[in-house]
Amino acid sequence: MLQLLLWAFYFLSLYAFIPALISRVFGFRVFKRGRVASEIALTFDDGPDPEYTPQLLDLLARYQAKATFFVVGSHAEKHPELLRRMQDEGHVIGIHNYVHKTNWFMRPKTVRNQIELTSDVIREATGIRSAFYRPPWGIINMFDIAKRDRLQIILWSAIFGDWNAKLGAERLKQKMMQKMRPGEVLLLHDCGRTPGADPTAPANMLIALEAYLEEATKRGFRFVGIAEMIKLTEKTPKRSIAKKAMVGAWLLYEKAFHVVFRLKHVEGEHTPFHYRVIKYHGNSIKLADNGDLKSGDKIVELHFDNKMLSTIALQSSSPLATGIRLLREMDQALPALARTLADDPEVAGVRALYGVTMIHRGADRLGFQVEPLPDGLFARSTRIYLKVLTSVLTPKQRNARGKAKRDSILPHMLLMPIEQILSFAANGVHVSSNKSSAKLHQEVAAAKSAPSLETPDAGELDSNPSIV
Repeated sequence: MLQLLLWAFYFLSLYAFIPALISRVFGFRVFKRGRVASEIALTFDDGPDPEYTPQLLDLLARYQAKATFFVVGSHAEKHPELLRRMQDEGHVIGIHNYVHKTNWFMRPKTVRNQIELTSDVIREATGIRSAFYRPPWGIINMFDIAKRDRLQIILWSAIFGDWNAKLGAERLKQKMMQKMRPGEVLLLHDCGRTPGADPTAPANMLIALEAYLEEATKRGFRFVGIAEMIKLTEKTPKRSIAKKAMVGAWLLYEKAFHVVFRLKHVEGEHTPFHYRVIKYHGNSIKLADNGDLKSGDKIVELHFDNKMLSTIALQSSSPLATGIRLLREMDQALPALARTLADDPEVAGVRALYGVTMIHRGADRLGFQVEPLPDGLFARSTRIYLKVLTSVLTPKQRNARGKAKRDSILPHMLLMPIEQILSFAANGVHVSSNKSSAKLHQEVAAAKSAPSLETPDAGELDSNPSIV
């Protein structure tokens, strides 16, 4: 008996546990996260539902968002009109088995029948067969992996437990807001008529999703189907193991730096700034308010969030695109910085904001005063550090002109009188003018399609990442 149990354990490990582990942890032969600049993939399981799916489609249409629906065949068979509407409105339809049962407890032939039945239902309703498959609960066996030549298995990067009505719309919204990042593949449910789900749970999902769509749209994100997410990801180069190790070590160093020097984080989710209040040591500088910044004056020293910087750099096609995206993040985060500084008692008596960066072209549009970093040991060491950082994070420029541009970039100081930034918090006025902000967003869009620094206009916008 013991031997029989042992053989059963070996079989289940090979058939189910090990394939599930390597697919979920290492992403082997599955797609679960994109490498993109500003796209998010919304995916919905278990539908279609005659009550909630039409409401969801209406909501997506209002925000011009595309999504992917992994349908249960037995549900889809009853509502072919909803599948046709999904297709007509530009969404992707995937397979989620004919009935919602785990693949672990079905024979390979049974799983194959489940997939083929659902594929037939989709084809009959829309005229096309699906190329995407998500097994129920994301649980796969080794035969699912073997079928990858016919169907792309899609998992997810974020799951929220939205099938449980007790979670509530507000808590669900908070959890979703924490996953507002490029490349995320979000798993939600538009039907509660499956084992373990609450029939009314999708009502909470719709409330939370509307808030998520509204905020993400403001931040410039775009919602795409899973086919487009995969296509965009394939165009983005992967980092080498050596670069991954260097970036990992650098991020660990940053965490240690934050602890040792007690950097503070700016309020709000996904804000890119950290800061500390220190004394300025350097030559006197004439500020925009006609006053002077003198040695010994208190300053707020800004630091850019290097984890966000690493993500942006990986998803950008060139240092140009990286720099412009960073400027956009700064543009959106400066109001939150103003509010945080206004509430910080330590900021009393501070003369100016101060940062050292290579992202200086375009920073004046955000209200900053840009000054050359005086030559000296600090300037030389900063230049070396930022150039090494650039080479690690951004795609290599494989031409002499791109290398010359990179080598010619020098770190600059960004300065802003403290009264100027605090006035934004008091008056509720955005840092940049509408005209400048619109121009900046146009340049961000242009940078997404810019293939390299050889672009004729790149000289005016050429920039590299830094620790602002």
